[in-house]
Amino acid sequence: MAGRGGKNQKRHLGRNEYFRQKRDDGKDREVNKGRNDEEQAQKKRKLENGEVPMPIYATQFSAEDIAAEERRPKKKVAVMIGYSGTGYHGMQLSPTEKTIEGDLFAAFVAAGAISKANAADPKKSSLVRCARTDRGVHAAGNVVSLKLIVEDPDIVQKINDNLSPQIRVWGYETVTKGFSCYQLCDSRMYEYLIPTHCFLPPHPSTHLGKKTVQLAQENGDMEGFLARQEGVMDFWQNIDETEIKPILEKVPEEIRRLVQRALYIEEDSDKETPVDKEQPQPVDVMAKLEEAQETPTSAEENVQRTGETQEAPKPKLTAEQKEIINTSIKQIKAAYQSAKRAYRIPQNRLQRVQDALDKYIGTRNFHNYTIQKTFRDPSSKRIIKSFVANKEPIIINGTEWVSLKVHGQSFMMHQIRKMVAMVALIVRCGCDPKIIEESYGPTRLSIPKAPGLGLLLEHPIFDSYNNRTAKEFNKETIDFAKYEKEMNEFKQREIYDRIFREEEESNAFGVFFNHVDHYPANTFLYLTSAGIAACQGANPHPTAEKVKAGEETLAGIESEPEEDASGAEGG
Repeated sequence: MAGRGGKNQKRHLGRNEYFRQKRDDGKDREVNKGRNDEEQAQKKRKLENGEVPMPIYATQFSAEDIAAEERRPKKKVAVMIGYSGTGYHGMQLSPTEKTIEGDLFAAFVAAGAISKANAADPKKSSLVRCARTDRGVHAAGNVVSLKLIVEDPDIVQKINDNLSPQIRVWGYETVTKGFSCYQLCDSRMYEYLIPTHCFLPPHPSTHLGKKTVQLAQENGDMEGFLARQEGVMDFWQNIDETEIKPILEKVPEEIRRLVQRALYIEEDSDKETPVDKEQPQPVDVMAKLEEAQETPTSAEENVQRTGETQEAPKPKLTAEQKEIINTSIKQIKAAYQSAKRAYRIPQNRLQRVQDALDKYIGTRNFHNYTIQKTFRDPSSKRIIKSFVANKEPIIINGTEWVSLKVHGQSFMMHQIRKMVAMVALIVRCGCDPKIIEESYGPTRLSIPKAPGLGLLLEHPIFDSYNNRTAKEFNKETIDFAKYEKEMNEFKQREIYDRIFREEEESNAFGVFFNHVDHYPANTFLYLTSAGIAACQGANPHPTAEKVKAGEETLAGIESEPEEDASGAEGG
């Protein structure tokens, strides 16, 4: 048919034209190969001449050592691994940062599974990862495929001997020559562990806490809002009455207001955290309090201008008063923390979590759940097969945790962490979960990413390869089931215990949600009864500058800065 294009166009070419195009394609490939070879040779010369620093994962051997090494046969293998991501800059190789792949590659070299000639360049071994995980994210099971020397029957043990206990090689399977664990992975299973107190509503004194009630009243949704907050609506008022009020009553009246104000000063300092900083800078609360004491309010300024009265400057705080304020603040924070740890989520609220998770199932446009992607980008569409909240939370060191497991074909940068944060915020704010369906539309929403420490890759799935290719070529299937016992022990010791311990030390979840609750702009008001319309300037077709500004807003309240999204995979 005249004018027909697309992938079937070659069907309508004449024989001579078809083969001419084939020859031209071949020439292009040869040109590209020659260019790549030249670039690699140039890179090698620069490394040898010391013009560029050697990647930290590379092992340098002398020309004599390389020449003296016996050449041994290599096989294409799929290596099954597990790791705790704490202290690592993610999975993917980096020339300057400590990564899982970097340590793994160095261990392959040290164990003799990669020759000395290839010890500085993973590309020579055709290294490919199945799923990239972000900084701090864990994996009970992941896969890398590459060419290794595996004739030594103890090679797995030797590799593990050269690895930190945080990284384990479970085993390997020989695969077909054209195997790529990234391309042949059908889907991936992730788990996210989150304390159940994250589903408590914002404190009524916070910006988000005030707005959820106010906008429910203004939009005639108070009945629905109260139904969605059943059992928790008065949670913080009860804590304030039974736990916080007795602490404040012991504080002398003349400085009681300063204790309350000091808590807000600390919150304000969190909101001012620069977007390019990982940790908030320490705040001199006492200095700010004294500054606040000396700075007159608008009413005081007006009175002074009229000359009606002139108040003497307020005296500076004494050492004893400062001590009382500091002690009281610590006691109040500890009381709030104890209240959260003691919370046990009821089944009806856990069902609200599940109802929200169900909104993710199917093929959806997740452009709002990642970075640097637009609504019109076809790659923003991803398939979620299941997302399940465990109905039996576990209690660790007095804190209740719930496991959320998601099975999807593939994931974009930060996608899972943003999906979890969205569900937690919906439940906390008494929001109608239909907002998730609206988030698939063109309007750009700012969805923060939940802390990385709760996320782990359970394992990738290779059903198509196992059921067809492996059988056809008489290869073993890629299956983690045979390592279940070792993986469960590793998960408990190196991942779960580490997650629980880190949260106890850093209060990462508490800090994250506290920042969101206190954020003073309208950025997160789509979580209220007013919906997306409450976010001033919500634009269905934002410019690149607007998108970047939104990402910087999120970076200012999240626990770590954004990473490069190139080749992103893995929550």
